Amino acid sequence: MNIILIRTIIMYLFVTIGIRLMGKRQIGDMQPNELVVTFLISEVATIPMQDVEQPVINGIAAIFVLVVIEIIISVLTMKSIKFRKIMNGQSKVIIKNGQIDEQAMKKVRMTAVDLIEMLRDRDVFDISTVAYAVLEVDGTLTVMLNPADQPATLKDIKIKAKKSGIQLPVITDGKFIEESISALGITKNDVNKRLKSKNKSVDKIFLMTLDRYGNYNLIEKGKKI
Repeated sequence: MNIILIRTIIMYLFVTIGIRLMGKRQIGDMQPNELVVTFLISEVATIPMQDVEQPVINGIAAIFVLVVIEIIISVLTMKSIKFRKIMNGQSKVIIKNGQIDEQAMKKVRMTAVDLIEMLRDRDVFDISTVAYAVLEVDGTLTVMLNPADQPATLKDIKIKAKKSGIQLPVITDGKFIEESISALGITKNDVNKRLKSKNKSVDKIFLMTLDRYGNYNLIEKGKKI
C-alpha cells in the first residue's frame, strides 16, 4: 500500500511539472497536438501506479519524452505556417457578409443546428444580425455582428468615459495583499487613507479592489455585495 502511495505521489508531481512546461491552457483551448500529448501523459502515468512491477523511471522517462516532443512541435508551429496548418488546421469562415458558406460547413462537418447552438453560446439569437462568423482551430466560434446590430459604445453616444483600469484585490479577509499594492505603485498608507475616508478599518474588510486610477470597491465582512 505504501509503495502505491509513493508511486502515485511521484507520478502526480511529474505529470504536474510536465503539464506546466506545456503552458497554461484550458482543455477547450488546446490545439490537437497538445490534447493528444495530454491524453498520452495521463495514460502513461497510470501504468506505474497500477503495476508495481513496472519501474517508475519508465513512466517518468515517457512523460519527459512526450513533453519534449510537444515543446519541439510548438516551436516548429511558431516558425512555420505550413507546419502549423498541418498540425493544427486553420480557421474557417462560416458566415461572410451575412451569407452562410455551406461548403465550408460541410468541410468542417457542421450542421445548421450546430451553427445556431454555437451562436447562442456567443449570446447571438438572431442569425440575420451576423456579418461574419469564423470557426477557430480550437473549435470556438468568433462572431462579428452587422454594424447596425452592434451595441452602442460611449463614443457612439458622445459620452466621455471615466478612466478605469483592472482592479486588483488589495485587501482580502482583513489582510493586505503586498503583490497587488506593489503592482499598483502605491503603499498601505494610500489604501488606509481611502478606508478612513469611509470610516472603515482593514480588519473589517472582506474584500477591497483598487485600480491605478483610484477607483475601488469595498465589501465588508458579513455584508452583501
